[in-house]
Amino acid sequence: MALDRDPRRRLPPLNAVRAFEAASRHATFHEAGDELGVSAGAVAQQVKILEGWFGVALFRRLPSRGVALTPAGQRFAASAGEVLDQLAEATARLRRQGQDHVLTISTTHSFASLWLIPRMGSFRAQHPDLDVRVVANNRLVDFSRDDADLAIRHGRGRYPGLRSDLLMHDVVFPVCSPRLRDGDPPLRSPQDLARHTLLHDDDPIDIESVDWPQWLAAAGVSGVDASRGPRFTHTFMVLQCATAGGGVGLATRVLGGDLVSGTGLVRPFPDEVASPYSFFLVTPTETDAPKVAHFREWITARAAEWHR
Repeated sequence: MALDRDPRRRLPPLNAVRAFEAASRHATFHEAGDELGVSAGAVAQQVKILEGWFGVALFRRLPSRGVALTPAGQRFAASAGEVLDQLAEATARLRRQGQDHVLTISTTHSFASLWLIPRMGSFRAQHPDLDVRVVANNRLVDFSRDDADLAIRHGRGRYPGLRSDLLMHDVVFPVCSPRLRDGDPPLRSPQDLARHTLLHDDDPIDIESVDWPQWLAAAGVSGVDASRGPRFTHTFMVLQCATAGGGVGLATRVLGGDLVSGTGLVRPFPDEVASPYSFFLVTPTETDAPKVAHFREWITARAAEWHR
């Protein structure tokens, strides 16, 4: 039975509520502005509008340029956050339902460029009616807010409240250019790394990866300074630099294995370390939409082929 709703309900301006809610979480107008893509002054103005609408102060301005919620602000912040979460979830759900022909995949920059995109042609051939949209970033997806149908993530598979399906285990190994391997000084064993430049994958968000100190310790290699060398925010950048002869990087079978050849990128020695992290297909727990089911079937098959 439908509920009668009061057409005269009085609601505060939505933009002002969004600005207030962001500021309440960050405790600064500056960081709230960064989240919303506006200036700190614009956030302050929206908060002032909301305070005028209520006729009460919602924040205390602090000498440190931060803000603190007043008792009235605390009460409203709890409700405002819940309402905005519900609105965002309803919006994302409706957008997904209205775009049955568009499959939005969230994954990392390196997985997209090094593994997924080179294989997407076969998925498109099987499902030409689906338009694939790949969104690359390293943060975890919030399916209640983000416009994504599924995600592919690298980690231990612990994603509370979501379905997580193992796709691929991985191993980690050094790679470099043939010229660097055969040059002077030579690079024929892990101990030779002490005389070469190490390239680092230094993404501040992605902590679930094997770095040089971890790899050297697992491989039983000592006497190598793993703190020096250029740093990059993505694996594909490390591999580009290694291919150009800029040093020795760490690749994996998934991220970089396709690039290893006799001419571009090579493994200077066979030593490798099993990664404690794997690749997972992550989806909401509700029943798959047909487009998600199609992709799940396709990528599961491709992952199985890759493992053979």
